[in-house]
Amino acid sequence: MSIFLAKRLLTFVATLFGASMVIFLVMEILPGNPALVILGVDASDEAVASLTRELGLDRPAVIRYWDWIWGLLHGHMGTSYAYKVPVWELVSGALGITIPLALMSIVLSIVIALVIGLYAAANHNKPGDVALMGISQLGISIPNFWLAIMLVILFAVQLHWLPAGGFPGWDEGFFKCIEALLLPSIALSTVVGAILARITRSSVLEVFREDFVRTARAKGLSQRAALWRHVLRNALIPVLTVAGIQFASLLTGTVVAENVFHIPGLGSLVLKAINNRDTVVVENVILVLAAMVIAANFIVDILYAVVDPRLKAHDI
Repeated sequence: MSIFLAKRLLTFVATLFGASMVIFLVMEILPGNPALVILGVDASDEAVASLTRELGLDRPAVIRYWDWIWGLLHGHMGTSYAYKVPVWELVSGALGITIPLALMSIVLSIVIALVIGLYAAANHNKPGDVALMGISQLGISIPNFWLAIMLVILFAVQLHWLPAGGFPGWDEGFFKCIEALLLPSIALSTVVGAILARITRSSVLEVFREDFVRTARAKGLSQRAALWRHVLRNALIPVLTVAGIQFASLLTGTVVAENVFHIPGLGSLVLKAINNRDTVVVENVILVLAAMVIAANFIVDILYAVVDPRLKAHDI
């Protein structure tokens, strides 16, 4: 198991390093001078040049990249050009909102997938199966931003059950914050949950056709018992794969959801930083998002070893 974890950890570090290089190169290619954005278009060339030197943007790109990585290794993300505060203060505050939102969304997606997928598989080709697969296809087709707006109109404007947007802060109470994140998490999890539900149904049906399941059924094991004892664990492997991939799209979806619901998470922070040409904030926020995606896939790899003993035995 230690060899297995070491391999996955090495892949995690290498992928994150590669992502940092891509992020930095893309930000270098993009046009615009942060100093000019800060001072305004009417600023003199001398003032822009002076601020450029002050921000260290006149140094070679290789040196600036090395300084960025070296700072990250020592826990320092730099200072925001626009806000004049450490980037970590901005990122940490936004992470305290985006991570709970992402976790709520992925948990809700998995719950939707298991409930719908298992029920549909257990009632294969019956009216319930057909209806649920039709609903899941509709869920895949609905854009997140449109669903978010519809949820606000229904549950906030019409029914007054949930807040239309904003985030009160964790010091205002745990349940108030969860209430504020509920609508955006539903908007984010609908598409992912619908995709995972279809994958769950297909995977369960495929495992049901395996010889070891037929043998268990022939020995008198009921369909429900076979599902929980033998089928589910084997069927979860492709579901975990797709869940890890969909976590990336879920994180990118938070950019839209946070702006629709006016939630000050990483999505809102990165859009403001882009508008301000605050490249140091953009680079760090995108790297954090990339790290979260890579970490999710790292966790999926570990779960593989738990769910499928063959993988664990092979790596050991």
